[in-house]
Amino acid sequence: MNWLGNIIWFLCCGLWQGISWLVAGVLWSITIVGIPIGRQCFKFASLAFFPFGKDVNYGGGAMSAIANILWLLISGIPLALVALLNGLLLCCTIIGIPFGIQCFKMAKLALMPFGATVM
Repeated sequence: MNWLGNIIWFLCCGLWQGISWLVAGVLWSITIVGIPIGRQCFKFASLAFFPFGKDVNYGGGAMSAIANILWLLISGIPLALVALLNGLLLCCTIIGIPFGIQCFKMAKLALMPFGATVM
């Protein structure tokens, strides 16, 4: 059943959310210092394309916290707002609620991507 959810997700809003993560990754990778942040963006772009059947675990240490603060100030808030808006719009219908929940998962990830692992 996850494959059906992933296909519908990709067609409805996963494509745009994945592209936004890819654009953020490319912009971060322009500088040498931002390459680790860009790699994390590319990793989560695959989650944004196909999120059903995957879970995100949060953790990390002091370096993750510092990277999350830097990320939040520069790229995290716009990505989180887009995912939150998509989630709210999708939750307006009963059929869209599972997709809205995935958008909320992506919004939380957009606020704290460092130290997070995809299972």
